[in-house]
Amino acid sequence: MDGGFGIESHAAHQHGALRKAARYLVLIDSGGFALARLFVDSREQVAEFDGSTEETATMISGLVSIGNASGSDWDLALRGHSAQERAAATVYELSV
Repeated sequence: MDGGFGIESHAAHQHGALRKAARYLVLIDSGGFALARLFVDSREQVAEFDGSTEETATMISGLVSIGNASGSDWDLALRGHSAQERAAATVYELSV
C-alpha cells in the first residue's frame, strides 16, 4: 500500500492568473431592494449581494462616494437598471 489508504492523492496545484481585484462597489436600489455590485476597473461585474448587510457597511466604512452611476461609463455594466435607479446609486472606489 502507498500510504494513501485507498484515497487518490490530490493533483498538484495549478498556479494561474488570478481574477482582478474589485475596484468599485455600487450600491443601487433594484425594485425596492438594496443591491451591492462589485466591479473590476473595466466595469465588469464580479459579484452581487444584498446591499443591506453588515459586510457592505464594513466594506464602505471610511470611504467617500465618488458619485452616482449615471455616467456613460456605467451604461453597459448597469444596463438592467433604470436611469432613476442609476442616478440614485452610490459608487465607491475600493482601495486595491
